[in-house]
Amino acid sequence: MITCHLKYIIDPYKIHEFEDYAKMWIPLVNKFGGTHHGYFLPHEGANNIAYALFSFQSLATYEEYREKIKTDEACIKAFKHADETRCIISFERSFMKPIFK
Repeated sequence: MITCHLKYIIDPYKIHEFEDYAKMWIPLVNKFGGTHHGYFLPHEGANNIAYALFSFQSLATYEEYREKIKTDEACIKAFKHADETRCIISFERSFMKPIFK
């Protein structure tokens, strides 16, 4: 199993737009075989940092997901929302191996 950790730099004046974006992606990751662990929005501290975590069985299944989202109508709508609202300034993507026991 691999877990994708996303660190977003967001526009602090567009938190609601980013929250809408996040709510679009949670079911989409699950639809394509992943397990979404949620988005984490600023509360105390930095007001422009958000995180997301989701897992796939392997890096290969994650790569399959990345290909499928390019043509899925709901995914395209989510990408378009981020582009039009400009709620995301930048992001970093890392992959980790979770340990549960």
